[in-house]
Amino acid sequence: MSLEGRVIGLIEDDPIMGESLVQSLTLEGAYVDWWQSGSEAIRGLKATSPDLVVCDIRLPDTTGDRLFSEIAQTRSAPPFLFMTAFGDIDEAVRLMRAGAGDYVAKPFDLETFMDRARSLIRAWSQVRPEGTLGASEAMKRVEQMLRRVAPLTSPVLLTGETGVGKEVCARFLHGISPRADRPIIAVNCAALPTDLMESELFGHERGAFTGAHAQHKGYAERAGGGMLFLDEIAELPLPLQAKLLRLIEERAFTRVGGERKIPFKARLVCATNCDLHAAVRDGRFRLDLLHRINTVSIEIPALRQRPEDIPTLMELFFDQFSAELNSDVRGFASLTIDAALEHSWPGNVRELRNRVERALALSYGQWIMPTDLFPEQATGRDGETVAPLATLSEAREVAERRQIQRALRESAGRVTRAAELLGISRTTLWEKMRRLGIGSGDEEE
Repeated sequence: MSLEGRVIGLIEDDPIMGESLVQSLTLEGAYVDWWQSGSEAIRGLKATSPDLVVCDIRLPDTTGDRLFSEIAQTRSAPPFLFMTAFGDIDEAVRLMRAGAGDYVAKPFDLETFMDRARSLIRAWSQVRPEGTLGASEAMKRVEQMLRRVAPLTSPVLLTGETGVGKEVCARFLHGISPRADRPIIAVNCAALPTDLMESELFGHERGAFTGAHAQHKGYAERAGGGMLFLDEIAELPLPLQAKLLRLIEERAFTRVGGERKIPFKARLVCATNCDLHAAVRDGRFRLDLLHRINTVSIEIPALRQRPEDIPTLMELFFDQFSAELNSDVRGFASLTIDAALEHSWPGNVRELRNRVERALALSYGQWIMPTDLFPEQATGRDGETVAPLATLSEAREVAERRQIQRALRESAGRVTRAAELLGISRTTLWEKMRRLGIGSGDEEE
């Protein structure tokens, strides 16, 4: 397994050892974030999502034990590879039993170190917890489908509104697939210059056109045996759609100006926010290409259709940006959570991410208030509020839905227990869930 493209967090206070490991891991193709203290590492690990953490067991301001205990509480915590002196091996073994990945005793052989790093990354890539993509039933169904198709080689088409997280789903699919140790090349077709699209996708030979001074490998070739993710697939012009169809059918392509066929070994995953069937009717998309990329089609629901994910995503983005901005803000006021649950989120997860980042950057208080998240809804000097006022009936439904969903989460979906928490009968809870369109929990208690 290659470390190409992997992100590794290194926590080592010894400058000579740190420099040596950074150089060795970089030569293997990894990206390395190096922190020389526990406090730096905590901030950095909350802002990034490394595939592996390499950690010295003794640090100037803390211990590997304490640092691991704190990071292990976070969502999707990465595996740890501890480096330890001979006298601390018992401590390292205890950490393994607590859930850390592995350890190496100093001085260690570099190849042994690399083998253990590769092994931990491979295992973590293929075993991820359920609910990684979201807490809602809608996203759990998406995740289940992605897990089912992960071992296959068939093309996958991801559909959904702008900003719902199609690329996140594609990267999740790659991470749990047998190809996880190979590259994923993500391409936004809408961002490619029209005159360079073919060259960027398929590459070109030296002298193929003016300015082609050297051979260039395109995205299809650079993906190797990994994944080629084509976002905004509807933006490809018709001539290039024909070439993409040929690539899928023949599993091979030629560079611009070349004659030799190059095998296409990657898995193809496409995404769009357009109605491709309507595009076919309008003559903007090839029907035969639609049939080939539509072998497995998965629709990612809009954020307004899965409100249970909103608080979780808010906390996720808060942790990320508060570490990056070194913010003193403590969190979201409860009124802000309420306002977020009532918002329609036309920009979906991308809008939520941007609003949280802006709120953290501009907030003056200890808590993010509704007007920090939605400044356009602030009351003006004349007392006019931009946002329309909800009726009492609408407000009551929002509050009831939120409380029922919270009770179901706390009771692990057991309806009888949720009814007890809410102080109502099981029958009344079932009726409210039906009326509010809340997915049922477990009927068997």
